[in-house]
Amino acid sequence: MTVETQRQIVSPAAAVGAPAARPMRRPAPGRDFLLGLLSVVVILTVWQSVSTLGLVSKIFLPAPTDILAQAQKLAYESDGRSPLLEHALTSTRRVLIGFALASLAAVPLGVIIGTSRLAKALSDPVISIIRPLPSLSWIPLSILWFGIGEEQKYAIVFMGTFASALLYVMESTRRVDPLLIKAARNLGASDAAVMREVVLPGALPGIISGLKVCLALAWTTVLSAEMVAASRGLGALIWFGKDWNNMAIVMVGMMCISLTVLFIDSIFRTVEDRLLPWERHKWRK
Repeated sequence: MTVETQRQIVSPAAAVGAPAARPMRRPAPGRDFLLGLLSVVVILTVWQSVSTLGLVSKIFLPAPTDILAQAQKLAYESDGRSPLLEHALTSTRRVLIGFALASLAAVPLGVIIGTSRLAKALSDPVISIIRPLPSLSWIPLSILWFGIGEEQKYAIVFMGTFASALLYVMESTRRVDPLLIKAARNLGASDAAVMREVVLPGALPGIISGLKVCLALAWTTVLSAEMVAASRGLGALIWFGKDWNNMAIVMVGMMCISLTVLFIDSIFRTVEDRLLPWERHKWRK
């Protein structure tokens, strides 16, 4: 058999003269950025035009220029203070502390439950009871237990994110390939080594993805707490805007939430790339 015949057998496409598959092109980051910027410009232009022409009352939908003017008023005061920055930092602190407490409790407990049938059998009824409860349902109890101070806000974030984080960790741990665990045991690895070298690295991508979702969920819980019993925070700012019938303040609070979450998410993504270098996608390199 000649070499050419072998090539035809290995590659039928070459025998019929089909073109070779082209390598996948990486998306151009600059082009994606310009497309995203274009979409934002179009939305803002249409929004401004609708408000300026009076098609929608500014009472219901303030123009982007009105929102920007209101943001400037809140960002700088004559005494040098920045109420908007204070509100954003207050909410961010509450979110991060409550989320950190929930993660510190959920990650080790979720790994234990995900690897132990006994622990899963004991915890399933409790998790099934607390998981469907929304964060708002915890507010009366949290006020009774902790008052209306900062501890109550941390407790609301903890209670609103703990169950979801625990489920993500449990499922990520249970989805580790059992063949890898069995192979490690056959090679003489101890239980601690299997946990350290197989289970945790295999579950870590799912755990981090789940925690990112729970971090966004933490913002919804802290806003619920701030709208009920708080004088500081973006949730309180939004509620004040509603009471004053100033939708521009409401929109400023909403925009600050989006920008703050985007900033924290970018930090989270950087940490994820450092912890999971093997999970980086080609388009992010």
